[in-house]
Amino acid sequence: MSTGTGAGTGTNAKKLEKQIAIASASCGVFGREGYARASVDALAAAAGVSTRTLYNHFPGGKAMLFATVVTWTSGQVRDAQIAQIEAVLNPERPPRPEDLERDLVAFAHRVIGLMTDYADHFALVRHIHAEADHVPPEVMEAWSNAGPGPVSRALADAMAGLDAAGLIDVRGDAMLAGAHFMALTSHSIVQLSHYGVVPLPKDRTDHLIAGGVAAFLRAYRVG
Repeated sequence: MSTGTGAGTGTNAKKLEKQIAIASASCGVFGREGYARASVDALAAAAGVSTRTLYNHFPGGKAMLFATVVTWTSGQVRDAQIAQIEAVLNPERPPRPEDLERDLVAFAHRVIGLMTDYADHFALVRHIHAEADHVPPEVMEAWSNAGPGPVSRALADAMAGLDAAGLIDVRGDAMLAGAHFMALTSHSIVQLSHYGVVPLPKDRTDHLIAGGVAAFLRAYRVG
């Protein structure tokens, strides 16, 4: 934003507010329709603006707007996921050996719970995977850089911390250990619930997470 005159600053603030409003309304449309099916007319209508206004704020049209929405929501979810990693698996405060399984189960539940807290975002992610051949490559890259990439690195740091504490043995590849943990504890739930669109019964979720953590510890736990 410009730091010039007060009038200019006010104009830029209003422009930013309008862009946020358009992006927020578009998130729901993209989540329902996906990238390919969402029309510029529908996106503008959801935001309560004309198509001309939409293009004024997003000259690149639908691709630019989708990239903005994906990056924005990915940043929100990234911060929430990393906060959960730091709360439960902080490398500076590793669990006691007897609490490791309990804490990993708690962490997995927190991660899965974010699908409900950020339902629109995960609806977008579902469409990204389903329409990977239609989503512009630069959008895929922006999404990865904004969300999955930083989260994977934070989880790898947590796994390295558990390794350093003598709780698990990542065999020199903390990133892979983190990927295995997520695959074992959340992949089935994500797929069966269609990214949270059809939530699973609590007992089914509990069973899948507990089994995934147990399998992870059989592969990685020391001793």
